[in-house]
Amino acid sequence: MEVLTVAKDLLVTELQKYNPIALIATTFVMTYVLTNLRHMQLDDMGIRKRISTWFFTTVKRVPFIRRMIDKQLDEVKMELEKSLQIPDHTTEYFRTIPVKSVGREEVLRLATIYDHLEGPAFLEGRVSGAVFNREDDKDEREMYEEVFGRFAWSNPLWPKLFPGVRIMEAEVVRMCCNMMNGDEETCGTMSTGGSISILLACLAHRNRLLKRGEKYTEMIVPSSVHAAFFKAAETFRIKVRKIPVDPVTFKVDLKQMRAAINSRTCMLVGSAPNFPFGTVDDIEAIGQLGLQYDIPVHVDACLGGFLLPFLEDDAIRYDFRVPGVSSISADSHKYGLAPKGSSVVLYKNKELLHNQYFCDADWQGGIYASATMEGSRAGHNIALCWAAMLYHAQDGYKANAKKIVETTRKIRDGLAEIKGIKLQGPSDVCIVSWTTDDNVELYRFHNYMKERHWQLNGLQFPSGVHIMVTMNHTHPGLAEEFIADCKAAVEFVRTKPVSESDKKSEAAIYGLAQSIPDRSLVHEFAHSYLDAVYALPEQS
Repeated sequence: MEVLTVAKDLLVTELQKYNPIALIATTFVMTYVLTNLRHMQLDDMGIRKRISTWFFTTVKRVPFIRRMIDKQLDEVKMELEKSLQIPDHTTEYFRTIPVKSVGREEVLRLATIYDHLEGPAFLEGRVSGAVFNREDDKDEREMYEEVFGRFAWSNPLWPKLFPGVRIMEAEVVRMCCNMMNGDEETCGTMSTGGSISILLACLAHRNRLLKRGEKYTEMIVPSSVHAAFFKAAETFRIKVRKIPVDPVTFKVDLKQMRAAINSRTCMLVGSAPNFPFGTVDDIEAIGQLGLQYDIPVHVDACLGGFLLPFLEDDAIRYDFRVPGVSSISADSHKYGLAPKGSSVVLYKNKELLHNQYFCDADWQGGIYASATMEGSRAGHNIALCWAAMLYHAQDGYKANAKKIVETTRKIRDGLAEIKGIKLQGPSDVCIVSWTTDDNVELYRFHNYMKERHWQLNGLQFPSGVHIMVTMNHTHPGLAEEFIADCKAAVEFVRTKPVSESDKKSEAAIYGLAQSIPDRSLVHEFAHSYLDAVYALPEQS
């Protein structure tokens, strides 16, 4: 007590040397600054990103810098718009709703014109991903047309009015739960695609932690995880802790994932496989982390959900057999071969699923509840997914999985023999990912392949390219043709000088974007591209 009394007297003596108003003002300012720094540390942006954003925003306000940036943006915008240009197919573009109906025949005539614009020839197997089923099955196509016609007006928001679609969705979810080795408690819902399935899982696990009293939530994800997780983080104000992947295995670094866990962690994420490299994270190890710290583990199987269950080699563990796995997203419109767009998000039990549900008990329009983000949903998407799963069945999926994996490994082995190409990851499921050495400029390689009518996916951090193998790549001789063109591309880049068209190519712009420290400029590039997507050509 005597020590405390002496300390108090010393403090009072020291404080008396200062102006009281100055002391109060300083205390107020320091409290305000420290409180805001604490909030910035905890919120979804973080201190570093906020400071970086403020700095670059300030710099861009300098007039001559802004002019330089605008000039570069205009050039990039022109190239991006050029990449979307199509041949002039009609003298009229609809900018207002017609006063009178154009009639059935005219609608079909115009639709045929737009149908003929579709390209490139994805059914010939020259595009990475995008379209996963072959269209040489006339019976399948006609079946979908008939199913669509029967359920075009159905809406599962009204389950009593459309009981058929309600039962179809329940059957799809139950078939998928069993496919993922769930039990009688496993449950879930359908969605319109992988991004929405991921958003729903993030929403559910965030809500679980909010109900436990945590104001700020975080998710821990591999750097290779799908961009939809970052979209979810932005939408639901979840802070992302991004964990790098091992530079050899291209799987998430588990030690760093463990170190990032804290009381605000609402979910851990692993991919099966991931989009950039096609590698399957160590889901069993992530599951153990989830059990140890009582954190839900989500497996993004949007790519592998309808492949991995049907492989002859059942060595990969990623589903509900893995202790700790709480939820799984899987796309039926990818390797499930259903027409776009359908997906499923599955949960270990209803307690987890209920965190996804929305209910407004006090709405003046009556009690409103929905299982997903949408209210009204297209029943025909559910019906088409249901039809695809019954049509292809386990035998069909097994046969397709065998072809996909064999083709993937054939391409991988062929590229491994090309000097100048370096594989990224094992490339043993459905994606072959690679980069090039210093003597082969990657953007020129990418551009050469585009000129040969191959549409590949460009990667960044690190720079690379990948091809996502679909049933359209399993045509006889196509893998060999692709390997030969890759070899020719490497030789071309090594021996030919850089042309002006190379420098202005879309691939070059993509490569340049990786080196820009101010990522908001990349956002402006992306916004220009999206604006161009929604722009109608000038009237001829």
